[in-house]
Amino acid sequence: MLLQTVVLFLAITLSSSYDTGFNYSSFHGANLNLTGVSEVIPSGALQLTNNSQPVIGHAFYPNLLQFKNSSKGNAFSFSTAFVFAITRPIVSPGSGFAFVISPSTQFEGANSTQYLGLFNLTGNGDPENQVFAVEFDTTQNIDVGDIDGNHVGIDLNSVRSNVSASAAYYLTEDHKITKHNLSLKSEDPIQVWIEYDGTEKLLNITLSPIRIPGRTGPPLISSRVDLSPILQKYMYVGFSASTGIVASYQYILGWSFMINGRAQNLDSSDLPWYPRSKSIKGLSMVSKIGISLSSIILAIAAISVILYLVWKRTDGEIAEDWELANGPHRFSYKEIFMATKGFHEEELIGFGGFGKVYKGVMRDSGLQVAVKQVAHESEERVREFVAEISSIGKLQHRNLVRLIGWCKQKTKLIIIYEYMPHGSLDKYLFHEDGPPLSWKQRHKILKGVASALLYLHEQWEQVVIHRDVKASNVLLDAEMNARLGDFGLARLYEHGSNSQTTRVVGTIGYLAPEMSLTGKATTETDVFAYGAVLLEVASGRRPISPQRLQKQVILVDWVWECFKNGKLLDVADPRLEGCFEIEEMTMVLWLGLWCSHPVPDARPSMRQVYQYLNRDVPFPEISATKLAAPGMENFHYLAPHASSHTELSICSAGTEILLSGGR
Repeated sequence: MLLQTVVLFLAITLSSSYDTGFNYSSFHGANLNLTGVSEVIPSGALQLTNNSQPVIGHAFYPNLLQFKNSSKGNAFSFSTAFVFAITRPIVSPGSGFAFVISPSTQFEGANSTQYLGLFNLTGNGDPENQVFAVEFDTTQNIDVGDIDGNHVGIDLNSVRSNVSASAAYYLTEDHKITKHNLSLKSEDPIQVWIEYDGTEKLLNITLSPIRIPGRTGPPLISSRVDLSPILQKYMYVGFSASTGIVASYQYILGWSFMINGRAQNLDSSDLPWYPRSKSIKGLSMVSKIGISLSSIILAIAAISVILYLVWKRTDGEIAEDWELANGPHRFSYKEIFMATKGFHEEELIGFGGFGKVYKGVMRDSGLQVAVKQVAHESEERVREFVAEISSIGKLQHRNLVRLIGWCKQKTKLIIIYEYMPHGSLDKYLFHEDGPPLSWKQRHKILKGVASALLYLHEQWEQVVIHRDVKASNVLLDAEMNARLGDFGLARLYEHGSNSQTTRVVGTIGYLAPEMSLTGKATTETDVFAYGAVLLEVASGRRPISPQRLQKQVILVDWVWECFKNGKLLDVADPRLEGCFEIEEMTMVLWLGLWCSHPVPDARPSMRQVYQYLNRDVPFPEISATKLAAPGMENFHYLAPHASSHTELSICSAGTEILLSGGR
C-alpha cells in the first residue's frame, strides 16, 4: 500500500512539473526567453523586431510543454490565442513573423528575410527540424512558394507552406457568411486563434480585427494535418520574426496557450499600448519631397529585383497570364533536371498517354517527389496542364495527392507531386508478382477514396468533378493510405449550379452510360466510376476483361448476375482466400452495383457511400428487386467488347467523346 502511494505521488509530481498553459495580457514581468532583437517595451508589449535590417527576434515561453504521452504517441490537442500588430516605416514593411512549436529555442544558422529566423537555405525542409509554425508573411518570396505578400501559412519543417491563404476573416450576418480581406501590415491589432484537434488531426486558424469581439465566422484555414510526426514529447512554444532589406516593428500584445483545452480569449481593454509609425502630415514640404523620391527610388529598385527574380526563376522565359493567376509554386527547369538526375531512365516510375513520371529528390529540402512530364502536342494538353495546377494546387485533403509545384519551359510542361512510395492501386489488384492486399487494407483504401470524393463534391468551396476516377489514379502512401491523384481532367463549378462540360473524357469501363448521350460530367458520373473501383477492389478484376468467359467480360454484369442468383460472394477475389468480413464484402459489392446504376438519379451520393463504408449509418437489407430499375436488364458499359487500353474516338449526339485507358 505504501509503495502504491509513493508511486502515485511521484506520478502526480512528475506530471505536474510541466505546464499545461498560460495567459499574458501584458508581458511586464514575464519570464520569457528572448533572443536576437526581441524585447518587452515599457508599455508591456512584446516587440519582436525593430526598424533595423536584416535582424531576427525570438520570444519563447521559458518552460517545456508536454505535447505527447510518449515519443511515438499521438500529439495532444492544443489551442493558442494572441493579438499582434505590425507597424511600418513610411515605405512598406518586409518579412513577417511566425507562431512556433520547436524542440529548442536556439536556431543556429537561421537566416532572416524569407526564412523568418527559423531555417536557412540548406536546412529548410529538413525533417530533422521537428518544427511546426504558422507564418504571417508580409512579403511574397517566389523561392519559397509564397502565394502573395499578405498571407497565412502552415509550415512543417520548412517555410514553404503546406497550406496557405491570403489574410482574411469571415463574418456571419443574416445567416450568410461573408469574407473580408485583412491587411497584416495595417498597423491595427489583429487577433488570432490557432486550434489543433489531436483526435481529428484538424488544424484551424482564425483571424479577426480586434474591433470585432470573438469569432463570428469559420476559420480562414481548416486543414487535416497529423502533427504527431513533427511534435516531440516536450516542446517549446513562442514566436520568431525577421526583417529583410526593408524593416518593420512587429508586436505581440497578448498571448494565451493551453494543452488539451481552449486557450483563454484576450480582453482588448487589458492589452498594452504600442507605438505606430509617424504620420507625414507635420513634415515640411522638403521632407515630403525627399520621402517621396526615396519611396519612388526604393519602389523602382524593388520592382527591378522582383522582375529579375521572376526572370531567373523561369529560366529567362516570360511568365504567361495563367501562370501568374495560379500562384508562384514554380520550380526552375534546372532544379527539376537535377532532382531527376537528368530525367534518367532509372528514375522512370510510370508512363501513359499523358507522358512520363519520374522519381526525384529536391536538393534544397531532400523531399522525394514524383515528376510528371506532360506531353505537349497541342493546346488541349496545355489546358489540361493548367486545369491540373489550378485545381489540385488549391485542394487540401488527407486522401488527395499533394501538388508540390510545377515547371514550364518553352514546350516542356512538368507537374511535381508528393511521391507515393507504394505506387498505384491497380498494381496490387492485377499484378501477380507481389503479395495481395488484405481485406482490411482494401476496405481502408475504399474509405479513403470515398472521403476524397466527398470532399471534392460537397466540402470544398466549389464542386470538383474528377472525371477520371480509376484504380490506376488511386496512389498509396508510405502507410498504404489511399491518395486520389491525376486532376488533369478535373472541372470545377459553383455549388448550386450545373456542370457545363460537354466534352466527354475518361477511361473505358469507368464511364457512365449517360455520358454518350448528354456529354456532361457530373458528380453522378464520378460516383459511377467509383462503383467500378469498388467492384475491382472486391473482385480483383478489371471492369472489362475481354479474355474471360463471355458472361464475365463486363465485371458489373457478372456481379449483377451473381447477385440475382444469390451467389454474390462468388465474385470475391480468390487471392483473399476467404479472409474477409462477409458483411463488409457484401456491402462493398452491393454499393458497387448501386453506384453503377444505369439511372444517374438512382445512384447514391458520395456522402451516403462514405456513411455506409464508415458504419455511420446501418447497412440496410438488400435484394435484387430493391436495386433493380427500368433499364437495368439492358445495362452495359459503352463499347463493352473494347479493350480497356484501347483509345477510341466516337461521335454521338453531336458530342465529341474521347476515351482512353492510358492516363
